[in-house]
Amino acid sequence: MSEELAGRLTDFGHALRVRVYFEDTDFSGVVYHARYLHFLERGRSDLLRLRGIDHRGLLAGSFGEAMAFAVRHMDIDFLRPARIDDILTVETRTEKLGGARIMLSQRILKDGDLLVAAKVKVAVISPQGKPMRMPPRVIAALAPGEGGETAIVTSS
Repeated sequence: MSEELAGRLTDFGHALRVRVYFEDTDFSGVVYHARYLHFLERGRSDLLRLRGIDHRGLLAGSFGEAMAFAVRHMDIDFLRPARIDDILTVETRTEKLGGARIMLSQRILKDGDLLVAAKVKVAVISPQGKPMRMPPRVIAALAPGEGGETAIVTSS
């Protein structure tokens, strides 16, 4: 996937630049709070892509058993507003990796200023929606790397 579309791997983990469009804002030109969830999702999805994992492949069983990721819990701090036409950076990194879950740290910045901070717990599920363990290939691809990413936890 092109780095222009998928962002890039960094010392933090992953960085994706996004532009704020009119559709992302309320009547005053400030980003509507729910739109930050879209930006965070794009960051998580593109982190997977750059680590060699795609959602279609996960569902097709290309990495072992067929599986998917589902957000189980999210804590978000909205610290400062973004506005129409702003260029934001969505940063994502693996904090903890277990057999059946991933803990991610995400943040959204504008010119280095922190606007949004989020902690995201992602569950691994079967196509039927049941919890399952990650295949070894997925664990290896998502394992925290150097440059700030932290521990692998082997129990779920």
